[in-house]
Amino acid sequence: MYTIGQVSEMFNLPVSTLRYYDKEGLFPFMQRTSGIRQFSDTEIAALKLIECLKKSGLEIRNIKQFMEWCQEGSRTYELRKQLFERQKAAVEKEMEKMQETLDMLTFKCFYYEQAIKDGNEDGIHSMLPDKLPADIQTAYDNSHK
Repeated sequence: MYTIGQVSEMFNLPVSTLRYYDKEGLFPFMQRTSGIRQFSDTEIAALKLIECLKKSGLEIRNIKQFMEWCQEGSRTYELRKQLFERQKAAVEKEMEKMQETLDMLTFKCFYYEQAIKDGNEDGIHSMLPDKLPADIQTAYDNSHK
């Protein structure tokens, strides 16, 4: 069992956030001793999932719905699967956007390294649009779609 302070440190979350999650019913089986929350491995596992779902962009109300579905048992498997499929698709879309951003930054780093080395931008311009090193060419192409 863990105290709220220990869990706060483990997850680098404010105590107020953990209290909020509890108030929202995200830890339905949490034990209390003299009114003090006792986090078991069950709550720790739930918190790992909650944080994952939050990072994926899911709102607390939807996470709460998921937790309620879990309590309802096997008849909600399909609903839970659909929720994860939607979030997975959203994360994949966001990753594609972030890859485009990374590719642009990669290209610009190369661009300015070359300009610094040459003392001007003439050499880099002579490589554009299709005479760049292979890895930079890919980054350039992806960032200029």
